[in-house]
Amino acid sequence: QVQLVESGVGLVQPGGSLRLSCAASISSFSIYAMKWYRQAPGKQRELVAGITRLRSTNYADSVKGRFTISRDNAKKMVYLQMNSLKSEDTAVYYCNVDLLGQSYWGQGTQVTVSS
Repeated sequence: QVQLVESGVGLVQPGGSLRLSCAASISSFSIYAMKWYRQAPGKQRELVAGITRLRSTNYADSVKGRFTISRDNAKKMVYLQMNSLKSEDTAVYYCNVDLLGQSYWGQGTQVTVSS
């Protein structure tokens, strides 16, 4: 059974930083690409960042240069380091993996950027 558990919920001031973590219970975790999505109120869920098994990364244009995705295969963890946060980064953030044709999601973690 696949489980993804995010942590790192927080209220951060504009310009601040926050690190999100995702713990994955996946066999052979290291071979799967992992992704972070987010969904702001009234908006569609959007891809924020992804990391392949070879650690190639991709980012949404809106977060390039500010966010960094990384993974620790030994711990089966994925991280999203978020710097220079803006109010428009406020959203629920979700960890995601596509596994054998099915997409799995964590429960989401709220990030609020506000002064």
